[in-house]
Amino acid sequence: MAVNYVCRHCKTSMGSIDNTQISEAQLGFHFLTPEERSDIIAYNSNGDVTVNVVCDYCREAIESNPELLLVVNPLQ
Repeated sequence: MAVNYVCRHCKTSMGSIDNTQISEAQLGFHFLTPEERSDIIAYNSNGDVTVNVVCDYCREAIESNPELLLVVNPLQ
């Protein structure tokens, strides 16, 4: 199982953890509500997990221009 971290806005790959022994608790997923889990985590058919987060570039852009959040794909 690989856990792939991808920016939810620009789709940039931010890293990957490829370890079959890692648990969701070790990744901190247990702190998420069911709604947050469904919004942030996607389970792929091959067993991999994609975690949608926000990269530093997009975070800074949105903090400087909050109106970007009103656009469907603000930074693509």
